[in-house]
Amino acid sequence: MGVMLLLMDSQPWTRKHQPKKTGDVVGQAGAIRSLREFMAGYKNSKKKVMLIYGPPGCGKTSSVYAAANEFGMEVLEINASDTRNQKAITETIGPALKQQSLFSRSKVILIDELDGISGTKDRGGVAALSRLLSESAFPVVITANNPFDRKFSSLRKKAELVEFSPLSYKDVKEVIGRICRHEGIGCSADEISSFARRTAGDLRGAITDMQVMCQETRQLTKDDVAWLSGRNRQEDIKAALLRIFRNSDLKIAVEAMKNINEDIDEAFLWIDENLPYEYTEPESLASAYDSVSKADVFRGRIKRWQYWRFLAYINDFLTGGVAVSKKQKNPSVARYKPSSRILKLYIAKMRYMKRRAIAQKLAEKTHSSAKQSVKSLPYLRIVFQKGKGGGIAEELELDKEEVEWLKN
Repeated sequence: MGVMLLLMDSQPWTRKHQPKKTGDVVGQAGAIRSLREFMAGYKNSKKKVMLIYGPPGCGKTSSVYAAANEFGMEVLEINASDTRNQKAITETIGPALKQQSLFSRSKVILIDELDGISGTKDRGGVAALSRLLSESAFPVVITANNPFDRKFSSLRKKAELVEFSPLSYKDVKEVIGRICRHEGIGCSADEISSFARRTAGDLRGAITDMQVMCQETRQLTKDDVAWLSGRNRQEDIKAALLRIFRNSDLKIAVEAMKNINEDIDEAFLWIDENLPYEYTEPESLASAYDSVSKADVFRGRIKRWQYWRFLAYINDFLTGGVAVSKKQKNPSVARYKPSSRILKLYIAKMRYMKRRAIAQKLAEKTHSSAKQSVKSLPYLRIVFQKGKGGGIAEELELDKEEVEWLKN
């Protein structure tokens, strides 16, 4: 309670230690270079909008502030999650794109969290934003986790896309070590390394966790790192897995996931990752995966029909179904670990979405379907890999990211 009260009265460390210059941003050298070039030459650029994307906590927003500071520009930040429908976007973002800065300085418009605009509830929001961007007198930077959703296709045409890569634990370690020295936090190099490895590349989340744990004590201990264990959730999920994998009581298993703060998609990944280590008998493993697949069927139905009562069936199959699948308990002790698939799935999804975005542009120019255009991409890649795709890129209005995808 004392820590939380202290936090309420102090500046968040994410803001206190926000990079003042782009050289302080870790792990994003190429993206920073593109961002600086855009902000320096936007007046002569065909595209007045840059859309930067990447996983949470990788430095997108802080990089915009750092670059603006270097260029002496004011940042006008608008959160797309708060300004979502057509009316709100027109009334809020519209004037910001045209009005001079309060202090007559040059300014950059930062539209944060584009993903917050949905395709149905906020109908008209993306179209309104796309129209307004053409009228902007200032450079506009938009941030998103996944810009390749079909609903953002009109925005992608107007924007230069730049990808911010997931941060490595070494990048997180560098920043956390710097903060520890500045704040006078006592800790060893091993503790910082262990802490950094557990953050899954989310630097913003790591800094927040560091403030919660250390602002009052000024110490980072092994116990703190163990307690954190994946930003406060891994110990809970491991206890839940224990009740599912090493218990045959259906009632206990079904209740295992109900009291933990865990996203259902991440629960799937945890079970999928650790199931083969716990169920070594082939028949039991097959039966358990059958239950997981049935849970996944109901997950798909929720996504299609938005019928959330199916969550109960997902929980029953994912917990009780897996628990009763085993013939006997595994006599050896398995160490549960988080899935490495989360980052792999994110990277694979980004590649797939890039491919689909290129196919849509090709379909518009060739008056064919996107599905048919996808079949032509292997031949298009051959042309680009031979260095002869310049004219095609200009005709299709491909951005740098899409051209790089075709070249590699």
